[in-house]
Amino acid sequence: MNAVKNTLFIMIDQLRWDALSCYGNTVVDTPNIDRLAKRGVRFNNAYTQGTSCGNSRASFYTGLHMRSHGATWNDWPFSLSEWTLADYLKPLNQRVVLLGKTHMKPDLDGMDRLGIEPGSELGQRLYNAGFTEGEHDDGLHPEGPMGKYSKQEPRYNAYLRAHGFEGDNPWLEWANAAETDNGDIVSGFYLEHAHRPARIPKEHSETAYLTNRIIDTIDELGDDAWCLHASYIKPHWPCIAPDPYHSLYRDADFGRAVKSEAERQDPHPIYRQFMQLGVSQTFSDDEKRAHVLPAYFGLVKEVDDHIGRLLDHLDAKGLTDDTLIVLTADHGDYLGDHWLGEKDLFHQPSVKLPLIVVDPRADANVTRGQQCDALVGAIDVLPTLIECAGGQVSEHEHRLEGRSLLPFLHQTPSPFERDFIVAEDDYGRLPVAAQLGVDALAARMTMAFNGRYKLVHCPGFPDMLFDLHNDPSELVDLGRDPGYESVRRALRDQLLDWSATLHNRRAVSREMEQNANGLSRRQGILIGFWDRESVPEAMKPPLSIGVK
Repeated sequence: MNAVKNTLFIMIDQLRWDALSCYGNTVVDTPNIDRLAKRGVRFNNAYTQGTSCGNSRASFYTGLHMRSHGATWNDWPFSLSEWTLADYLKPLNQRVVLLGKTHMKPDLDGMDRLGIEPGSELGQRLYNAGFTEGEHDDGLHPEGPMGKYSKQEPRYNAYLRAHGFEGDNPWLEWANAAETDNGDIVSGFYLEHAHRPARIPKEHSETAYLTNRIIDTIDELGDDAWCLHASYIKPHWPCIAPDPYHSLYRDADFGRAVKSEAERQDPHPIYRQFMQLGVSQTFSDDEKRAHVLPAYFGLVKEVDDHIGRLLDHLDAKGLTDDTLIVLTADHGDYLGDHWLGEKDLFHQPSVKLPLIVVDPRADANVTRGQQCDALVGAIDVLPTLIECAGGQVSEHEHRLEGRSLLPFLHQTPSPFERDFIVAEDDYGRLPVAAQLGVDALAARMTMAFNGRYKLVHCPGFPDMLFDLHNDPSELVDLGRDPGYESVRRALRDQLLDWSATLHNRRAVSREMEQNANGLSRRQGILIGFWDRESVPEAMKPPLSIGVK
């Protein structure tokens, strides 16, 4: 089978799986992402391995679970020794180019210990998860009492100034700000302004700018084989959209939030504290939620429109038949469901992902437009990219905890089956940990979902448990119900076995392991044998030392 020449890896930040019309949304029409679903396979049970931006993306880029790579939350780096997407694909002759967000932070302590200068060629390779080509922009450039959040000014600011949007921080003052009726400039961070249009026209929005950069970069790459990671920041907050996207759904009915009063009666202690966060309090107010949702879904629509531009450009350049396309998100957003805002916990709005994979090769014709219900995850994307680019996943199985999705794309006889999927969260930096009196190192949660039961193990607290067959909306926590102790015990046992078999021995390949098997005995180290006659013939040392 021929390798796919190019890879377009699209990630859309904080995109709920059910925000897309191909996943059943009846209010928002996303025809361009739907185009991908019709050309490829839509995965209905895809899950993130981390429920914040940083830990999820680290799992996408390494093919490892959160506790294996160690980047457990935003701003926490993983070790210099970790292989990433770029390390796997560059040897396969794909130029790896980043445009947009990674939310990865460098292991500066590790670089200092080894004497690696961050500005050196090696330092730059290690600085941003291996991405050395393209344009890194995490898309968050606010300012607070301690100054700017981001130390590096985005190129987008220079772009805005060049187009007449002057200011010290045009990202904040124009792209993510609005004007009131009396001309006052207000911040898009305040959700009360979600109904107002951003100060910039749609052709200069972050989403438009990034799409322009993607299209220009594809042209610049010419005939080179490439893997382009197109990482969109929106619909991640600030939740403010340019005209006309700010008003497209202003009168739409998005329905009621998925929540019940029973959830607030004696909730799990961790859940209770998450419900008390400011963002949860805001989205728990039905009127405020209804005010914000049109802007969020307007931003989704905007992304879809620009993905349409990108797909049209691939068609015009004759690249569609040479390009593997993966579209997904890092995590979802509660948007008021379960009395919560943001992400971090493990209900479906937060932990479930949209995932669409389009393999252009003829071998995938048999599955075009199909849906797949297998349990898959973020960790499976990297092995899929490696295999489609012509690499052998088996050569890296000691480093990868995910599995290639190719069997589902080509409908081969033996696609893998998972008994359960794992996701993790580190809430140590959130106010939740301090309010509960939990040490930051112990503020962890681990989800195990087997397709029916979803267990959330919380050190120091009872488990949470949901039965998605009888309670698909996850409104009833069975974690303290004595009638479900056997279910909880079985899932805890599976988690224990899972944690005991993680790929911590990543410096030892399977080939090294096989070569070392019995090597010491072949070299003459004989342990426990009674006499020479009991030693297998292939292991017997020479008789030169004059012993029996």
